[in-house]
Amino acid sequence: MKLSIPKSELQRSLSRIQAIVEKRSSMPILSNVLLEATQDGDTGSLHLAATDLEVGLRSNQTAEVAEVGGLTVAAKKFYEVVRELPEETVTLTTTDNQYLELKCARSRFVLAGTAAEEYPTLPGTTPDKTVQVQAVVLASMIERTMYATSSDETRYNLNGVLFEVASESSKIRMVATDGHRLAMAERTVGSEAEGLTSGVIIPRKGLAELKRLVDEDDADEVEIGFEGNSGLVRKGDVTLVMRLIEGEFPNYQQVLPKEIGLRFSVPNEDLVRAVRRVSLLSAERTRAIKLELADGKLSISSSSPELGEAQEELDVDYSGEDLAIGFNAKYLMDALASMGSKEIEIGLKDELSPARVQPTDDRDTTAVVMPMRL
Repeated sequence: MKLSIPKSELQRSLSRIQAIVEKRSSMPILSNVLLEATQDGDTGSLHLAATDLEVGLRSNQTAEVAEVGGLTVAAKKFYEVVRELPEETVTLTTTDNQYLELKCARSRFVLAGTAAEEYPTLPGTTPDKTVQVQAVVLASMIERTMYATSSDETRYNLNGVLFEVASESSKIRMVATDGHRLAMAERTVGSEAEGLTSGVIIPRKGLAELKRLVDEDDADEVEIGFEGNSGLVRKGDVTLVMRLIEGEFPNYQQVLPKEIGLRFSVPNEDLVRAVRRVSLLSAERTRAIKLELADGKLSISSSSPELGEAQEELDVDYSGEDLAIGFNAKYLMDALASMGSKEIEIGLKDELSPARVQPTDDRDTTAVVMPMRL
């Protein structure tokens, strides 16, 4: 293999895979990136691929290819080297003993490598139905749901986000829950969503990689589709594949509050800051805070025998009956931080029922937080 490629293009491609490659694995080769140079007529390409056997990413960059071939090298060290190079053309050459020689301006590096044939094959997925979704839409949905996924490996079916198509509205919907809170976001992508495989669970790591992809500067639309237990996302010359979580997602509709008798609106940032300050003196184990509603006032307090107590008051748009309810401060702050809205509405039934949190200007985003007994 011998090729030349602009440093900026190579660095960008390598940066995409850093979170995918396995740092500690029983298969050391999973910490490597696969490099393959190909030539199709007058067009040369450098293909990069990385996988941890659950999530994989492939990308193609135009390059001046003098000799086709491939090998694998340590992804992290290769990236660190390329990142420090000057903004000039990089020449990559493989040697007979599977080493990669890298030259740029007056710099020269030689990295140990392994044969390309030893690298695991990334799964090939060709869904029957795919849809084009605006990158900004997917980014918004991920921000509003991923925080509520469970990190408890024993509850494997909650370690991701449910992706489904709402049959009644042709909206795409994402739902996440860890048993203590729930997050849901819906967005319209048009009638083309009909027929898309629905009811799949996207793993947290795959979702994080998707978020990085849609956050790139040139991201406009991405193609998304599912087949069997695999998911595919394509953005230009970059393809993300992932193994979906196999399991039954809980019936989240049962958790969504049906009876909301008490509502109040409050500036989101003011509430986040108040909860953050008050939670400083909450018990370390429970992070419990108390919200007390009275006419036009919201009092937020916490107390701990070891730390002391804190209280803060906010003016709110509320004229209902008095109510006191407890929450885990972290769960409440996570929900508020995900809203991306200046003002939020919190709906309550009583002190023992879950709270519904929604932006006042976006009823397609919902968070549910379970209360705590005080």
